[in-house]
Amino acid sequence: MKQRVHSAVESLRSRLGDRAPWLALAGAALVVFGSVSPWATFAGFPGKMSLSGFPGGARVFSLLLALAAPLLFTKVRGAARAVLGTSAATVVVVGWNLVAIANDGGGTVNIGWGGWLALFVGALASSGHEHERPALGPLNTFWSVAVVAFAFLIGLAIVVWGLKIEESSRFVSFLIFVTGIGMAASRLGLTELVSDTTAAHTKATALCAAAVVAAFPFTQDGNAYWLRVAASVGIFACAAVGLNIVVGLAGLLDLGYIAFVGTGAYVGALLANAAFTTVHIHLPWIVVVLLGATIASLAGAAIGAPTLRLEGDYLAIVTLAFGEIFRITANNWNGLTRGPNGISGVPDFELGSYNFADTHRLFGIDLPGDSNYYFVEAILLAIVILAFTRLGRSRVGRAWVAIRDDEVAARAMGVNTARLKLLAFAIGAFLAGAAGTLDAHVNHSVVPDSYTFLESILLLAAVVLGGMGSVTGAILGSAALKLIPEKLRFFSDKRLLFFGIVLIVMMRLRPGGLLPPKQRGHRTGVDTDDPPPQPEPAIGRATA
Repeated sequence: MKQRVHSAVESLRSRLGDRAPWLALAGAALVVFGSVSPWATFAGFPGKMSLSGFPGGARVFSLLLALAAPLLFTKVRGAARAVLGTSAATVVVVGWNLVAIANDGGGTVNIGWGGWLALFVGALASSGHEHERPALGPLNTFWSVAVVAFAFLIGLAIVVWGLKIEESSRFVSFLIFVTGIGMAASRLGLTELVSDTTAAHTKATALCAAAVVAAFPFTQDGNAYWLRVAASVGIFACAAVGLNIVVGLAGLLDLGYIAFVGTGAYVGALLANAAFTTVHIHLPWIVVVLLGATIASLAGAAIGAPTLRLEGDYLAIVTLAFGEIFRITANNWNGLTRGPNGISGVPDFELGSYNFADTHRLFGIDLPGDSNYYFVEAILLAIVILAFTRLGRSRVGRAWVAIRDDEVAARAMGVNTARLKLLAFAIGAFLAGAAGTLDAHVNHSVVPDSYTFLESILLLAAVVLGGMGSVTGAILGSAALKLIPEKLRFFSDKRLLFFGIVLIVMMRLRPGGLLPPKQRGHRTGVDTDDPPPQPEPAIGRATA
């Protein structure tokens, strides 16, 4: 199918000849004109898309995508393919909104003439010719740091923009728009440039990431909702990175990983003197987090010791059974877990006389109490990222990757596979337990229904979606799987269908995930910025 589409596009380009770029530019101009024309004949559709002369609602996305057409007149390699991606995104954006208008209005008669115009001319920008890209020298340190900082600012702007969109139909249009821009940037080589630059300047990347994370609460105008969601994303990402050690590095398929998160959550609730608990013990929250992580790690070792002799589907079935046993036990152990009612009234963190639920003012901006948990999760996530990176680049990490690729060969080379697999299980459970303990305090309650098989699948989907073995990919996948359902509440009943479609598309377009680990030199299975080995100079070599 892809080959036939490519052949059709090339045939169209050959027939049009030199007129192709001008036709594409004309099509883009008509899309711009259609973007300021009415798309709906009735008022009240999200974004006031019935107004003329104003690119409101989703029309602004089609307008911005159409502005990529002048790239065809530049001598930049990949320009034609980039414009093809933006034009395809334009057609999808317009088509999605026209379907939504027809659905809300009760028929296609409610679609304005501007919508039809933008739909039928959006594909005209798919033609053009490839040109050779001029050779660009390597960036100096200043421009490299500038590229890293600009990339993080763009990422922050996209997140803030998306969170401020309230209408579901417009948010879907926003996702299509971001996808189209991402495709264009990838085909122009910009994503590769940013990736290589961030890998070569790890300190600047870490500082820019820390600055963006610290700046996010100040963009929410005191709104606690998205700060609470961001804290939940951080918890989910910590657990996903832990699962990435088990699945991405060691290659062990664990379908009951959410049980370790639940273990940490229940330990945190029981030892924090919750209002509704059968165990009245109050320990400092740092101690509670460490104990929750340690007990979860011990549980992981206890479960892993007899089961890690299994492989593949058999290991998956056993871990799935363990996850269900944990949920059923928590749901029926009334004397300890309070059964299906769970443990509620988990107190907030306290640091001296300061309560994390208190609002504080910083730089003239009021930050709600949820921002405190957001910063705690950010610190925990930074520690988890550092641990994952160090482990992946160590001798243990290379041994895990060897086990993942070929366990028999690794065993023949002297790798203690049983001990290392058990270590992967224990470390992954430790990170999951720490995340679960903090989750109990963020949500102020622990219930068995929060640790179902579906949650394990979501964690695994985050790892696969982001890229197995990639810590950045696991975080990106976690953010996508947590934030998108929050914005698309109307689709909550069909989440499994949505995730299944997304994963199928990802396996077709990007089998390695959104951000697969880089493979340079030896296959380490983790991101690395080590330079490739350089050949030694030939000393005394005879020259002609």
